[in-house]
Amino acid sequence: MAALEVQLQLTLHSPDRSFELDVDFTAASQRTALIGPSGSGKSTVLQAIAGLLPQARGRVRVGGQALLDTPRGIDLPARERRVGVVFQDYALFPHMTVEQNLQFGLRRLGQRADAGHALRVDTLIRQFDLASLRGALPRHLSGGQRQRVALARALAIEPRLLLLDEPLSALDSPLRKRLRHELAEMLERVQVPTLLVTHDPQDVEALAQDVICIDDGRIVDCDPVPGAV
Repeated sequence: MAALEVQLQLTLHSPDRSFELDVDFTAASQRTALIGPSGSGKSTVLQAIAGLLPQARGRVRVGGQALLDTPRGIDLPARERRVGVVFQDYALFPHMTVEQNLQFGLRRLGQRADAGHALRVDTLIRQFDLASLRGALPRHLSGGQRQRVALARALAIEPRLLLLDEPLSALDSPLRKRLRHELAEMLERVQVPTLLVTHDPQDVEALAQDVICIDDGRIVDCDPVPGAV
């Protein structure tokens, strides 16, 4: 497992409040959950790791490779970090087909469409059982199908790290239970180091091997979650 090492400092201002993030942790398991109350900074950590918050300072390393190291003047742009992100609402492009959404993941790297590009998309479509849906728009997909497309798109860049931001929270309870099981199987199959943000203990139990807790922008001690190994 390529360890994820994170030391981040960040101040965010909004009309309602200022928020100070100061975290230092290492995620050495294949799948780690970052948990904490709403507003504690979970999603902010993911965005900073992905390079979506340019004001972040500190260090982020994956397998010893620096994505961010402010003291050394290293701050890779988001497109160069090779970090796949699945957002809470999946963030699929509504005007793009399934195939086009996957192709966009590769275009983030500045890659031109070529035979290798097409082969990568075809492989993901096959792996995630999307062949019959490759020409469909997101509005015609079920919740489970959208989840598979979002995960496949995140994996299109062959990421060194996968970030999942509350990937099941928008679903109703019966669908959430079924897709939790499907997501666990997919993560086991792809074997990409994963940091998962969630507020649901059942997600942690099903999806994570280790747990890190955050509260008010700081890493805090927490009890092990039953089932997390």
